Amino acid sequence: MKIRIGTRKSRLALAQTQMTAERIKEEFPDCKIEIIHITTTGDKISDRPLMAIGGKGVFVSEIENSLKNGIIDIAVHSAKDLPVILADGLEISGVLERGDYRDVLVTKKGRPIENDNNFTVGTGSIRRRLNLKRIYYDVSFRDIRGNVDTRLDKLLSGKYDGIILAAAGLERLGFDSDERFDFLYFDYTNFLPAPCQGIIAIESRKEDFVTPIIKRINDRNTFLSFETERYIIKLLNSGCGVPLAAYSFKENGNISVYLSKDGKRTVFGTDKTENRFRLVEELISSYE
Repeated sequence: MKIRIGTRKSRLALAQTQMTAERIKEEFPDCKIEIIHITTTGDKISDRPLMAIGGKGVFVSEIENSLKNGIIDIAVHSAKDLPVILADGLEISGVLERGDYRDVLVTKKGRPIENDNNFTVGTGSIRRRLNLKRIYYDVSFRDIRGNVDTRLDKLLSGKYDGIILAAAGLERLGFDSDERFDFLYFDYTNFLPAPCQGIIAIESRKEDFVTPIIKRINDRNTFLSFETERYIIKLLNSGCGVPLAAYSFKENGNISVYLSKDGKRTVFGTDKTENRFRLVEELISSYE
């Protein structure tokens, strides 16, 4: 049996694809894996804000077309980059165990953040700006695009005093122990992440031959959080231009959900996992 995996060419995308391939091989040692590189619109245009070129879909549409046309069998995505609606005939068949969900402020070694308007932080995320402003209210911001390596190079060159990245990406690339940098990690209690941050999602055609294979490697607890946080995105119909933040986790048969749709107020609640969608609806209603 052979499975063709489609992925973007960035080092992070390739690292996440390799993690997926290894999990498949663990469960199906005789399976042959072929990795196919796909260049997306988001990769081609790296000098403009995401909202100006189409939002999250710019990292996905070419890959989904390859799935629908049978060029690849599965696609590996950073779940937080997925658009609200997938292409017809496609589904997220499974997810890997969630990585570090947190955001992290990266600065050059020995140069911690200063609560000063001369301290410039690179991020294009409204959510991250609002979160950081609550803690360091005087810092300034400037947009930044590019993959993790490119952003870290821009930090080292002095274009920014700090940048905010996803902790999971840093860890998967081995930068979390890089002695050139200092890292300030933010917990969900004071800096809610993007919905599905740290989750690797595996997309395939519905009811395809790979479906039982992907379901075999699916991490159930992570999938519960994935479904819950995706439901929040769906109900609020939000894209990357909205400061939506959410985090959920299962504990003792219950699921806890933290949600902020405006970057100002956070609501949270806990219920049985089977009531997770109703819990989300109640939390969103509490904003009204």
